[in-house]
Amino acid sequence: MSSLVVIGAQWGDEGKGKITDYLAQQAEVVVRYSGGNNAGHTVEVGDKQYKLHLIPSGIINPGKPCIIANGVVIDPKALLDEIEYLQNDGVSVDALKISSRAQVIMPYHKVLDELSEESLGDRKIGTTKKGIGPAYMDKTARTGIRMSELLDEKIFYGKLKIALEEKNKVLELIYNYPKMDFDEIFNSYVEYGKRLKQYVSDTSIDVYNYVKEDKKVLFEGAQGTLLDLDFGTYPYVTSSHPGSGGVCIGTGVGPTAINEVMGVVKAYTTRVGEGPFPTELFDQIGEYIRETGREFGTTTGRARRCGWFDAVILKFAVRINGLTSLAITKLDTLTGIEKLKICTGYRMDGKIIDEFPSSIEELAKCEPIFEELTGWDEDISMCKSFSELPENAKKYIRKMEDTCGVKATIISVGPNRSETMILNRVF
Repeated sequence: MSSLVVIGAQWGDEGKGKITDYLAQQAEVVVRYSGGNNAGHTVEVGDKQYKLHLIPSGIINPGKPCIIANGVVIDPKALLDEIEYLQNDGVSVDALKISSRAQVIMPYHKVLDELSEESLGDRKIGTTKKGIGPAYMDKTARTGIRMSELLDEKIFYGKLKIALEEKNKVLELIYNYPKMDFDEIFNSYVEYGKRLKQYVSDTSIDVYNYVKEDKKVLFEGAQGTLLDLDFGTYPYVTSSHPGSGGVCIGTGVGPTAINEVMGVVKAYTTRVGEGPFPTELFDQIGEYIRETGREFGTTTGRARRCGWFDAVILKFAVRINGLTSLAITKLDTLTGIEKLKICTGYRMDGKIIDEFPSSIEELAKCEPIFEELTGWDEDISMCKSFSELPENAKKYIRKMEDTCGVKATIISVGPNRSETMILNRVF
């Protein structure tokens, strides 16, 4: 049995799309297990760039089953647009499979997401307003609509009737928003269902069989550890479990099906949205990292907040996810910075701590403790092995590894698939 989970070890946007695409060349199956189209993965192959949101990054590799599992919430229109986008670029989606258990994002979810954010004012979460949170809320409340129900017009009619009556009351009485039209939603979604039907099946059976047959299965995460609903910087988190623990619930396989867990981590730290960020930079270096690293959201286009590498976060990610290896990305972005800093601990209320706080109130009080390292000026984008890296870049990588006790398996020195060095074999 050979299976690998790829997760984000920070606040998301670590470059999981590129790493997943690279590993998908060796994998036989790729499975997306959580989140929705609030996630964005950018994959560069040669001179082509693909921006994906729902479909697993492995789709760029022809003929390999790519599964959107039950833990994902699906906006049918967004998914169909993504399918069309890939097909127009010559990418086949014939190997795509969608879980019949996956929850459907409805138009009222997106409206409620936006209205809720607006009502929070200064306390807003910073969501993408894609309806992700409200869709997961309905799933938990057991009032959501599954893909299998979308495909059955009679069942869908009844469930939508009940759901929309409730949502219209909320929209009208709480937000003073006009009622949404049943026929318009029903007719458009029935059509979406017809177009997606060919891809829908009980994917939990597929994933189980692939694992049992000893296929090389790659489980692809979305977002990052610090956006986990339980272990992230609550309430500034997503509505699902992007960590390795989300794989079993999100796909329908047991923990014994997982062999390795790789954490994707940037050589610095970024986050999008609200919430405390101890190592955030507000100076020219922060702006340099943002511009050089092209730190703008794939889904929203929002500028990402940038800061020094935070080893406290990585140590936390190792513990929460059971990381067995690291994939370090964006190392090339740090080229040209004379002095680099790594946060090795926090000072809070006069005490030094090296564990990530459980509350954002405590995190907001934390001051980073930095260790300074000398940077490098050499262009590393053409480096194909660790030995080819400048000595100071090697020291930086080794320091990252030492702070968390996990070794790097992959180092990315550029956005393209070819700009990747493999230190140890994964599959």
